[in-house]
Amino acid sequence: MPGTSRDLTRLRTAITAFFALDGFLFAGWVVRIPAIKHQTGASAGDLGLALLGVSAGAVLTMTLTGRLCRRYGSHQVTVVCAVLLSLSVALPPLTHSVLALGAVLLIFGAAYGGINVAFNSAAVDLVTALRRPIMPSFHAAFSLGGMVGAGLGGLVAGALSPTLHLAGLAVVGLLVTAVAAPTLLRHEPPSAPAPTPSAPETSRRPRGRTRGLVIVFGLIAGCTAYGEGAMADWGALHLEQDLDASSGVAALGYTCFALAMTIGRLSGTALLERLGHGRTVVAGGATAAAGMLLGSLAPSLWAALLGFAVTGLGLANLFPVAVERAGTLAGPSGVATASTFGYGGMLLGPPAIGFMADWLSLPVALTSVAVLAAIATLIGVATRRAVPS
Repeated sequence: MPGTSRDLTRLRTAITAFFALDGFLFAGWVVRIPAIKHQTGASAGDLGLALLGVSAGAVLTMTLTGRLCRRYGSHQVTVVCAVLLSLSVALPPLTHSVLALGAVLLIFGAAYGGINVAFNSAAVDLVTALRRPIMPSFHAAFSLGGMVGAGLGGLVAGALSPTLHLAGLAVVGLLVTAVAAPTLLRHEPPSAPAPTPSAPETSRRPRGRTRGLVIVFGLIAGCTAYGEGAMADWGALHLEQDLDASSGVAALGYTCFALAMTIGRLSGTALLERLGHGRTVVAGGATAAAGMLLGSLAPSLWAALLGFAVTGLGLANLFPVAVERAGTLAGPSGVATASTFGYGGMLLGPPAIGFMADWLSLPVALTSVAVLAAIATLIGVATRRAVPS
C-alpha cells in the first residue's frame, strides 16, 4: 500500500497516463468515423444506429464496473479495461457490415465506459489521500490526449488506411498500459487519512441522503456533458449556417471551446484550493451560462467564438468536481452513478438540440446549454452546505 510521497507521486503519474490514453484512443477512433462509414457502405441512419453501440456498451458497463472495483480494486479493473480498450479500437476497420460494426463498437463502448469509472475511482482515492483537489488535472490529461489523438488522426488520415492507423493506436495503447500498469498493480488504492473531528464523515450520513446527494452530483455531471456533446456536434454548424463562417473558421469554434476547457482544467487545482468545490461549481456554471448565451445569440462571429471559449472555461471543472464529490460520498458506486448521468447528458445533448433546432432555430436550441449550466449553478448553491469542500 502506498504510504510515501514518492509512491503517491508515481500513482498520480500512472493514473494520469491512463486518462491521457483514454482521450487519445477515443479521439483517434472518432476522426476515422467517415472512412469507416464509407468502408461499410452505411447510410447516415445506419451509421447512427451502429454508433449507438458505443453508448449502449458504456452505459451498461458503468454500473457493473463500480461493483467490480469494489470487489477487485479500481487499479486492477483500470488495467484490464485499458487492455480491452486498446485491442477493441483496432476492430472497426475490420468490419464490412453495419451489424458487425455495431457489435465491435459495443465492445469498444464497454471498455470505454469501464475504464472511465475505474480510473476515476482510482483518482478519487488518490485525491482523498493527498488531501489536494487535483481531480481537474486528470481530466486535463484526458482533454490533452484527445487533442493529440485528433490532431494526429488528421495528419495521418491521407497517408494511412483506417486499419493501419487504428492498429497503430492499439499498439500505442498496449505499450502505455505495459509501462503504467505495474505501478497500479504493485499498490492498493491509498487509504484516506483519518477524519478530523470537524470533518464531515460519510459513514454518519444516512444512506438515503448519501444516495440522493450522489444523484445530485450526477445531475451536475449530466448538465456539463450535455454542453460538451452539444458543442462538439453543433457548434461549427451554428457558426457556418447562422453567422456565414467558412468551414475552416467554423472549425475554430470547437477548437476554442476545447482549448479553453483544457486550460481551465489545468488551472483547476489552484481554483479549487482558492474557492473550494461549492464556489467553483457556482462560478463555473454561471460563467458557462453567460458564455453560451453570448456564443449562441451573438450576431458577430468573433463574439460567438469568444462565447464558446468562455463556455469551455466555465464547464471545465464541473464534471471533475461532480465525479470527485460523488466518489468521496459513495466510492466506486458513486463514480459509476455520476459517470452514467454524465454520459447520458452527452448522449442527450446532440439529438435534443437537433429536435429543438427543427422546432425553433439552432441559436435558440443552443441556449439550452446555458439553461442547464444555470441549473448546475443552482444545484451548486443548494449543495454547498450539504457537502462542504
